[in-house]
Amino acid sequence: MLSEQFLRKGLKTRVFGNKIYSFDSIDSTNNCAKAVAGCGAAEGTVVIAEHQTAGRGRLGRPWQANPNENLIFSVVLRPQAAADALNLLPLYVAVAISEAVERVTGLKVECKWPNDILYKGKKLAGILIEGSVKKNMMDYVVIGVGINVNQVRFDGELSTKASSLRLESKREVDRVMLFREIMKGLENDYKSFQTSGFQSVVPQWIARSTMINRPISVTHQGNVISGVVKGLSADGGLVLQTNGTEQTVFAGDVTVLQA
Repeated sequence: MLSEQFLRKGLKTRVFGNKIYSFDSIDSTNNCAKAVAGCGAAEGTVVIAEHQTAGRGRLGRPWQANPNENLIFSVVLRPQAAADALNLLPLYVAVAISEAVERVTGLKVECKWPNDILYKGKKLAGILIEGSVKKNMMDYVVIGVGINVNQVRFDGELSTKASSLRLESKREVDRVMLFREIMKGLENDYKSFQTSGFQSVVPQWIARSTMINRPISVTHQGNVISGVVKGLSADGGLVLQTNGTEQTVFAGDVTVLQA
C-alpha cells in the first residue's frame, strides 16, 4: 500500500499533500474526500487508494483499475472563486497532470475536453470534479484523478480505448515519483491560476489539445450536437461552429469524427 509516510517523503509542496489518507481499499476516494472536506479538512488534503470498490468517472460510470498498478486519488481544494469557474478546474488539473507525466515519462500527452488525458487517441487518465457551493462561491472542490500507470491488460471495450504509461513508454513507471510530480505541478499551477484567474489556463489547455478545428459530436441527456471545435470559452465551455453559428456546450460525451 502507498502509505502516507512513504508518499510524503520527498514531496516538494507546501500545501498539497500535507495530510494524506491512504487506503488499501475504499468505495471511492472522491466520496471520502468530500466527507472530510465537509468536516473542515484543510486545502491540499489527499485521499489515495490502491483499489476502489465503487470508483466512478463522469456521469456515474464505473472506473476500472487494477490494484497496486495505478494511481487513484482525490484532492481537496478551497478556491477563492465564483461557482462559474468550476468548469475551468478540469482544464487546470489536466494541464498539471500532463506536465507531470511528460517530466516523468517523456510522453507528449494530449488533453481531450472535458476531462480526459490521451496518448495517440487512447485514454490514460480521467478527472472527476465535485464540489460544494455557498452563496455562489465555491466552498470546497474535490478533484478526483485516475491514471493508468503500470496496468498492461484492459478487458472488453477498454482494450481498444485505454492504455497506460507503462504500455506507451515501454517501461515500468515509478508511481510514487509520478504522484510527487503531480502534487508539485498541481500546487504550482494552482497558485498561478489563483493569482491570474483560472481562465488563464485556457490557452495552455488548447496548446495540448488536438480537437481544435476538428468535427465532433457531443451527446448530453439524449441530445446530440455536431459541429467543428473552434476553441474554448473563457469559462471552460466547448465552442462549436454548427450550421454557420457558434454554440457553447458545457457538458457531454465527445466523439471526434473523421473529417
